[in-house]
Amino acid sequence: MNPTPRLVATALDLPVGSPGGSVELFLDLYTGPQPLLPACPFMLAPVGRRPRCPMGLGLLPVAGKCLEGRAFHRYVTSLRQALIEAIEPDRIGVVHLQHLTFGATPALIRALPAHPRIALVHGTDLLFAEAHRDQHQVLTNTVRRADAIVVPTPAMADRLLKVAPTTDRRKIAHIPWGVPDRLLACPPRRRAIPARGPFRLLYAGRLTAEKGAENLLRALARVTGVELSIAAPHDQFHTLTPTVRRSGVKVRYLGWLRRQQLWRTFTEHDLLVMPSTTLEAMGLVALEAQACGLPVLYQPVPGLAETLAASGTATDFTRPAALARDIDRLRTTPGLLAALREAGLHNATRYPLSATAKALAELGHRIS
Repeated sequence: MNPTPRLVATALDLPVGSPGGSVELFLDLYTGPQPLLPACPFMLAPVGRRPRCPMGLGLLPVAGKCLEGRAFHRYVTSLRQALIEAIEPDRIGVVHLQHLTFGATPALIRALPAHPRIALVHGTDLLFAEAHRDQHQVLTNTVRRADAIVVPTPAMADRLLKVAPTTDRRKIAHIPWGVPDRLLACPPRRRAIPARGPFRLLYAGRLTAEKGAENLLRALARVTGVELSIAAPHDQFHTLTPTVRRSGVKVRYLGWLRRQQLWRTFTEHDLLVMPSTTLEAMGLVALEAQACGLPVLYQPVPGLAETLAASGTATDFTRPAALARDIDRLRTTPGLLAALREAGLHNATRYPLSATAKALAELGHRIS
């Protein structure tokens, strides 16, 4: 008989149903009827009504998520105990630490102290480590105890080495995140857009400060003939509403869209805007937009600059005149949007999610 294949143990200490690219990547890789990486994946059980749970995902009934102080250490202890109760160590081949920071990472290290570990770097890890002393301590401990550290772009390695300069560079492996293969194979058909209507811009994602939505609104207040759609979590859009009103920009709020709804929404717009102010681990939403034929206008911050390069259009969302000039050029230059659609489609095909999973599996075998 063939031995039972070893599984990946991994956890994301966010409630199931939370928004964000890291959540989508996590679910894409580890859950579903035929996960790309056979795993024991966990997220937090939500408070109140339980949303639909992806197949194979375990829920940890742990409350009290926080970032600092004694409460953080109590939270990590509770997570560790919940993971010990939920995981059979003999079934596990490798541990995937989904962040360098936050609670699930130290909890997994303590729950499975003898297993090899791969740490995955996201932009939020580095930002929170810079802002919170306890999270910086978690990060430095994680990079020391990880057997391999995966960065999706070289820019994330550069930023990590600034945050934690004693990191062993030999541990760092470059494995890009990926777009679901099914989207690359069968993208939604692009819908006809009236030529005489407004130029339709789309912002899709969380509205936290580093995402740059306020810069976008201030700049668009000086641009005529555009309409901005926002697909974002309701509570975050509610917080942004006073800024929307002050800007005078015509905004359509679309809600927080499910994945396939977002893909269809890409086909109904002229341009995706990504005004991120600081960094992006990779910018998966931009790649998914490109896979659906939607050109991308972006702030060339670390991560996005490497992922998109000339397949998108770089601009400066902090300079309204520059943004107005670039939008006008995109909507008036014959053939430019079509050329960007073609370049974007080609760029997205460079990043199939199956390649991400294969590279992570091969790395796991090497360190085991």
